[in-house]
Amino acid sequence: MTTTSPTSTPVSEDRLESFGEEVFEATLAALELTVQAMGRELGLYESLRGTPSTPGELATRAHVDARYAREWLEHQAVAQVLSVENPEAPADDRRYTLPEEHAIGLLDEDHPAYVGALADFIPVIARTLEHVQTAFRTGEGVPFAAYELHDMQAGFTRPMFANSLTTEWLPELPELHRRLEAGEPLRVLDLGCGEGWAGIYLAEAYPAVTIDGLDLDDASIARAREHAADRGVGDRVRFELRDIGDPSINGPYDLAMCCEVIHDLPDPVSALATMRRVTAHGGDALVIDERVANSFEPSGDPIERLMYAISILHCLPAGRVTDTSVATGTVMRADTFQTYAQQAGFASVDELPIDHQLFRFYRPVG
Repeated sequence: MTTTSPTSTPVSEDRLESFGEEVFEATLAALELTVQAMGRELGLYESLRGTPSTPGELATRAHVDARYAREWLEHQAVAQVLSVENPEAPADDRRYTLPEEHAIGLLDEDHPAYVGALADFIPVIARTLEHVQTAFRTGEGVPFAAYELHDMQAGFTRPMFANSLTTEWLPELPELHRRLEAGEPLRVLDLGCGEGWAGIYLAEAYPAVTIDGLDLDDASIARAREHAADRGVGDRVRFELRDIGDPSINGPYDLAMCCEVIHDLPDPVSALATMRRVTAHGGDALVIDERVANSFEPSGDPIERLMYAISILHCLPAGRVTDTSVATGTVMRADTFQTYAQQAGFASVDELPIDHQLFRFYRPVG
């Protein structure tokens, strides 16, 4: 059926209804992710793990109010995150269980199925949306530190570093991997290291390797140092608060890596120039960044939708904090990266044959 809108434009009722359903589903997802974020922050999932609980028991262990605990538990059961042993019992007597599969996904930060950090993006948006809206009006940026998302960002990438960096990704650099496996005392530079998990897992896998991690976010560097000390590799993994485009950074390094950083930088060419300079003696360079389509296609692809949404809410504003920013944003097409690498002095860029839903793996050469 077709009707007419107030602007006299023909309107498909089916299309209108379908759009309304999509908005409802998106609203539901956003609200339920927010409730998950609360559950993680308040320690409710952790308190439930391995211990089926009534609202009162959960409230006691997690130090929260029993009535709020009951509402949260009932919602999580309705959403099928939790199971309930006795749904017919009085509300305060129902006993709720967190399935171990869900516990792994929500709590186990090293596990490849970990997705808990994704829910933490909702609070980030809540506290920075006004800043982003102001940036839209002024054309300015929003400082990375204002987002306070270093823990969430580290949580998102950590399971990939834990499970894939040394077993799947670095083997695609055959000569470097051979030297690592041979136990050579190689030097690695991690540019934009965040909370340092890539370097930490690399050091744990290869005891002769030393890693220097650089980042401009002081909160990230502080956490990285804590993680390295806690894991017993602080003597070989060192973190420094420093601009990764600083022309005084010198090598030699056997590997310079930059993981999910280039698209965020006001000046990506300077960071790539650092990579080229410190590996000029024959070291390898590895850049991991978002996998997006090679050209703009309004297809409804979920990955493309995700990347654009993150770009609008975080990456583009965070990358526009200087007057000279190139304003890349999350949706950095492959040809854009190749242009940056060539401007930094690399002769070419190889794309490594690593199949990943979210990331591309670039090896700048020459």
